[in-house]
Amino acid sequence: MTNDIKIHIFHTGEVCVSPDLPFGGDNSNLLKASGLFTKKADRIWLPVSAYLIEHPKGLFLVDTGWSRDMSPEGVFDKKAQIKHLGSRILYEVNQGVVPVGQTVPEQLEELGYKPSDLDYVLMTHLDCDHASGLEAVKEAKHILVAQDELEFAHKNRFVRYQSKWWDNVDMTAFEWNATEGPFQKSYDLFNDGSIQLISIPGHADGLFAVKVTNDSGQFVFLASDAGYAEQLWKELILPGISSDKEKQMTSLKWVKEESEKANCIQVIANHDTAIKPHTITF
Repeated sequence: MTNDIKIHIFHTGEVCVSPDLPFGGDNSNLLKASGLFTKKADRIWLPVSAYLIEHPKGLFLVDTGWSRDMSPEGVFDKKAQIKHLGSRILYEVNQGVVPVGQTVPEQLEELGYKPSDLDYVLMTHLDCDHASGLEAVKEAKHILVAQDELEFAHKNRFVRYQSKWWDNVDMTAFEWNATEGPFQKSYDLFNDGSIQLISIPGHADGLFAVKVTNDSGQFVFLASDAGYAEQLWKELILPGISSDKEKQMTSLKWVKEESEKANCIQVIANHDTAIKPHTITF
């Protein structure tokens, strides 16, 4: 049996947002980031990523991307999106499209897997473009989310979050069990450092990154929405949507430090247009 780790980067469609949402910086605010008053021509399209990790310890999915319910026919569908998201406001903030073949189950099938083959689904947080596809992978053996995030989602239900995305899913909320990261809060999945879920709050209270480390100490760091692109941690630019900007900057600085380590293979942001679907083997 090989000890190689493979990380498949999936693009599960795209999301259309105000430029202030990913790249707002210090001059942004929630209203600008929401895009409610952004001209259609000024909005930008970003990929919505999810990741499949083939690992000696099992098969892991990080986030679920968009559901097929967003685009039943594989094309932009305003009515279907509003119904699936459960909110006209969420539609205005996060317009999306999922071409045929790009949902997580469709891409799993291309690799010869079914949702029931997944040992773990790791939910970095519960925003719609990360949790929309949860029900389609509910047959996975374990689905994990931070307790901090579940509590944050409950406080912000009906505006930012809709519990219907996971109401029919057997999802387990975990408490941090280790001290890695900028706030000394992490979850070591196997207590051996091979897969660590590291608390990086700021964008959302329960946001975590996934650090995957091989036997030689090399690692790939899936940064989720700590920054929407590599540029943000390189230049320390805050995204426009946050629950706590001070914590968000602390998390971003820590991601930058991780990216500069000699044994870091790559740090990947969830919505970086420079990242194309590919497979990392290490």
